[in-house]
Amino acid sequence: MPKGKINRIKTYVRGLDDNLKGGVPEGSVILLVGPPGSMKSSIAFNILYFNALKEDKRSVYISLEETRDSLIENMKGLGMDWNDVDRKLSILDLGLIRSRVSELENMDWIQVFRRYVKNLKKNIDNELLVIDSLPVLKTMAQFDDSRRDLFKFFEWLRSMKLTTIIVHEIPMDKLEFTEAGEGFLSDGIFHMELKRKGTNMNLFMSTMKMRKTEHPRDYFPLIFDEGFEIVKS
Repeated sequence: MPKGKINRIKTYVRGLDDNLKGGVPEGSVILLVGPPGSMKSSIAFNILYFNALKEDKRSVYISLEETRDSLIENMKGLGMDWNDVDRKLSILDLGLIRSRVSELENMDWIQVFRRYVKNLKKNIDNELLVIDSLPVLKTMAQFDDSRRDLFKFFEWLRSMKLTTIIVHEIPMDKLEFTEAGEGFLSDGIFHMELKRKGTNMNLFMSTMKMRKTEHPRDYFPLIFDEGFEIVKS
């Protein structure tokens, strides 16, 4: 690799990777934020699915809200059939992690979660990780000091050499972060926004922040037509 060149992970959102000089810098912790219904989970799954399908990269999707079967079925409806990538993309849900908590009674939830992610990294050597979602993670973890503990968690993810996408739900028409400072602690932020025009609800996407990358911060219409695409004027 030429000196100074940054390895990047493609998002496989048409138009977005061009804006990001090829994709997300490898090893970053990225927040994918937006209100309910803004296709956050679909975008996150899209990144893992196409990196498994086209780049032969191993990935793990951890769903703390939706069941594994429901996620697989919903993504199949968007043309992303998990059976095409099942040897490269592992999907876990909260039920499986809770079963591990019951087996390890002397460890708190976040310790079990970290151990599970670490074992996955050791066993399958995944490069990409999605955690869906941050509010549930923080609720389950019961952090004593949210900012300090979230900082340590993000640093731990970076030390694992994982490119991590963390889904974060926020209220409609209100971009806000908590006192934990997740916006500052993250390496990048994708913001999904829903806007009503007449009887239609339109979806927009902005790269608010991406370290190591010069990029536009405009809000681009996001459409799905045999794949995700941001529409540039």
